[in-house]
Amino acid sequence: MGRDFSHIARRCERAVVTAYRELRDVGTPDLSAFQACTTLYRVHHPESSVAEARRLVAEWVDHHIMRESLAPTPGCECD
Repeated sequence: MGRDFSHIARRCERAVVTAYRELRDVGTPDLSAFQACTTLYRVHHPESSVAEARRLVAEWVDHHIMRESLAPTPGCECD
């Protein structure tokens, strides 16, 4: 099911990208998957604003799923 995202160092980023991919794979609409992943990010980072969570989730989805890049991404400072 989908690609392996184990190369992603940050746990929150890996969780978000994996969840988005799996939700889309089972037919969840894009916006619903995005909203769920924004909520997931905020579970990992409750100090984050909704706007910051949306920005990071959008960047990560674009980078890892749309562009299929394996390169590191900018994002939160956690490991």
